[in-house]
Amino acid sequence: MAGGAEAGRAEASGDRAVAAGRDIGWVHTGDRVTVLPAEALTLSTDRLVHLPERTQLFVGRARELALLDEGSGIQVICGLGGIGKSTLAARWVADRTADHAVVWWITAETPAELDAGLADLARAMQPDVVGVLPEDALRERALQWLANHDDWLLVLDNVSAPADLGRLLARVGNGRIVVTSRRASGWQDIARTVILDVLGPEEAAELFTGVCDADDGLGELCAELGFLPLALKQAAAYCAEAGITPRTYLGLLAEYPGEMFAATAEGGEAARTLARVWQVTLERLSDTPRAVTVLQVISWWAPEGIPRRLLAPMGTPLEVTEAVRRLAAHSMITLQGESLSVHRLVQAVVRATAREKGTLRDLAAQVLWCGMNDPTAGQDRQLAVHAEALAGHTDPAEDGREAAELFRLAGGIFGLQTDTNRALPLLERAWHSLRRVHGPDHQLTRSAGQTLALTFGMADDFVRAVALMEQGLADRIRVLGPDDPETLRIRGQLARVLWDRDPEKSGRLMREHAADCDRVLGRLHPLTIEARYALSGPDDLAALEELVADAAQASPEDPLLRDEVGRSLIMALSAAGKPMRALALAEEAVEGISRRYGTEDSRTLLARLVVVHVLLWDGRRDQAHALAADLLEDCLSTVGEGELTRMVRQSLS
Repeated sequence: MAGGAEAGRAEASGDRAVAAGRDIGWVHTGDRVTVLPAEALTLSTDRLVHLPERTQLFVGRARELALLDEGSGIQVICGLGGIGKSTLAARWVADRTADHAVVWWITAETPAELDAGLADLARAMQPDVVGVLPEDALRERALQWLANHDDWLLVLDNVSAPADLGRLLARVGNGRIVVTSRRASGWQDIARTVILDVLGPEEAAELFTGVCDADDGLGELCAELGFLPLALKQAAAYCAEAGITPRTYLGLLAEYPGEMFAATAEGGEAARTLARVWQVTLERLSDTPRAVTVLQVISWWAPEGIPRRLLAPMGTPLEVTEAVRRLAAHSMITLQGESLSVHRLVQAVVRATAREKGTLRDLAAQVLWCGMNDPTAGQDRQLAVHAEALAGHTDPAEDGREAAELFRLAGGIFGLQTDTNRALPLLERAWHSLRRVHGPDHQLTRSAGQTLALTFGMADDFVRAVALMEQGLADRIRVLGPDDPETLRIRGQLARVLWDRDPEKSGRLMREHAADCDRVLGRLHPLTIEARYALSGPDDLAALEELVADAAQASPEDPLLRDEVGRSLIMALSAAGKPMRALALAEEAVEGISRRYGTEDSRTLLARLVVVHVLLWDGRRDQAHALAADLLEDCLSTVGEGELTRMVRQSLS
């Protein structure tokens, strides 16, 4: 020891503890003294760069790169696993290595990994201390250097929680830190966040072709993979090695989802497959089992527009809120007001890898069925969209009672909105499933068949509509008798469906039906009024006025009697040159229907279209087009493309 060192002596305590004299010319580890040359303890100021090889294939992200450029201090890149956080960080940092004396990448998924990365930094700065200083001393040396310099840039990759950085951030603060994390919350007091989303369609295609130059089915595959970078790279590498096209890969993905989500290229990282990346997150959520269950349930539904209220049956308000909070915090879902969304590939991987798929499928159907039967839900098209998605992910042979009834209700909603292309597959499935579950004579089965027949008629498939109605009529006569209201109802519907194909037979059946309804049910019964309405002429103002009055007396809230008959009267008044009264009745109908069903219901939208038609009939074209333009926007946002939207577009032409 050099002379005079006694005054600067520091005592070591504990196994392998380090005591440093004032001139830091020696190291004492508690059980032996190691003398180091002075140059071994001088921190290098030469440029030091350590980055992973992740920037060779990079597309897009101009907005996010600009946000990183504008930042300072600490920035956090957040997003779903596999969305490209590390790739973005590597690209941005690689272009800025000349601006810093030290650029160092640390995988920091756990505090232990962060400590190991800091120790590695110290080793790189002072190679001569390797094997001499213990890990904690090396970490401390790195922290001391970072605290006393400002020309450095650290990348802390895949940090699990903001709290894991507490000890580091308490010591250093003058350099630049870029963090990547799946955690989307908790950073507000630490750093600015850059939220990463999926790629655009063109960028996704560019990323894929950078690995595999094939384009057959490329657009469809990119969409199916949700434009997620990791999924695109995984698929491209597989296609390149197997010598298959994107379209072939799509087929394999549909038939073997579990295996394909776990597949990786030869020599690739098994931990970087979709199945493994998200399994890590699910393991972190295992201390909140309800969060995992919620994710497993919503994975059977459509990825967008999931109302939070649907999750109410899955626990107490606090339990459900906590489950949603944790899923959002780990970027597994995205919150949007009173609804949430989940990436379609997260759904696909969760479905493919979950145990007890049948139990989860049934739970998804039951929860959605409860939401559909909520009296406050009304005619919610989005719930029908979720039921449609569930049908697409499940086998009809496995439909239970709730699933079959759910598909019947969903098909009915699409049918009411005249979207027969989406209504018919659901209604056919519901009818067949209910026949299997309950038998052909059950009331639910009969109702499903009746709705299916009417929807065939709406779609101009009269052959199947008539065949199904005739079968239904025969079944009702056999089970219920000829004078049962249900038998009478389907007889009237059969007569109406026959009108375009066989008006003579239709008229005869309708007259018989009207007489039977009057005899059995009375003149003011809704079925009798429906029959009278079917027999009335479209220009018979007196008959329509009487029918509207009788309908109000018989059943004030019946949608057919209050709305359909009223619409016919309004149009008849317009044709008769009485636009003022027609417009007054049309506007009154909009107000009443909106009050009953809500402003976004398709029946309200149809009532607004009637107002447009009255204005057009009266020659007020500019006013009609202004109302129609607003109506078109509302139709597209609530019911989407369909017959109603088509009619609105036609009114604008």
